Amino acid sequence: MSINDTADKIISMEIRGAGKIAREAVSALRDHAETLPRTGDVSIFIREMEQAAGILLATRPTAVSLPNAIQIVMRDVRSSKNEEAARRNLREKANEFIWSSRTALDRISVMGANHIPDGSVIMTHCNSSAALGSIIEAKRQGKDIEVYATEVRPWNQGRITIKTLNEHEIPTTYIVDSAARTMMKEVDLVIVGADAITVNGAVVNKIGTSQIALCAHEARKNVIVTAETYKFAPRTILGERIQIEERPTDEVLPDDIAAGLPFVRIKNPVFDVTPAEYIDLIITEAGAIPPHLAFTIMREYLGWGLDELQNQFLSLEKD
Repeated sequence: MSINDTADKIISMEIRGAGKIAREAVSALRDHAETLPRTGDVSIFIREMEQAAGILLATRPTAVSLPNAIQIVMRDVRSSKNEEAARRNLREKANEFIWSSRTALDRISVMGANHIPDGSVIMTHCNSSAALGSIIEAKRQGKDIEVYATEVRPWNQGRITIKTLNEHEIPTTYIVDSAARTMMKEVDLVIVGADAITVNGAVVNKIGTSQIALCAHEARKNVIVTAETYKFAPRTILGERIQIEERPTDEVLPDDIAAGLPFVRIKNPVFDVTPAEYIDLIITEAGAIPPHLAFTIMREYLGWGLDELQNQFLSLEKD
């Protein structure tokens, strides 16, 4: 697909899920580079790739996997001395990211399954590959488990979740989102994914996650978040807030009905923020950590340390 085709599919949610969005964006960048004529001028190549990256970056403002993936792929391209080196660096980094992203899910699934006791009843929300991978791996290990899966309005991603669980013969109860508190008494633990994780361990995920985590906290049930390291948001170190995306209101209420309700305002936020104190563990491909150690992931796996902080502060002062 072209850059614009990929961007359109991400915006329309034909491509969904933070990990898949990141992989598809990186694939699109790699393929786009092959369509550019060789001019011998590295600055022209970099400029063209930066423009393509900008189109992709504008599609989903909340999922930090997208800018992190693009940063990983573009970092060496920007410092390349000639065009051929830039092309080679982009191709190699793109392939490496796609491979490591898929491998990360396998590692998270095994570690996540190890934290699911035999006989557990699990609640999950939305359609996280990492969370589902952990549940499916627990089943593969021979554990007797059951799942409560939420509807996930307004896009009903829960239907994809229950289809996947059914294919793996995992007993599942499908509930509307607002039933989470009522059914929490039947649940042993909650497992969800993440679209972004901040420096203080707060988790940005599909709208409704924070309510489920609050219910679990009140009921003294553990909440486990599964997320690849590239979903951590380094710029939150600088106090930058993650923008919460809002989608078109007709996803919630069709325009023809809304037109007859002039005093009704409709909001459609896609994500919410779950405070770190409602989360017991974050499982990444690098290992399981408590939320307050989120900075260590940023430092060790995303390359953010004191030097990077200083450079960022200097650039902010110049701006």
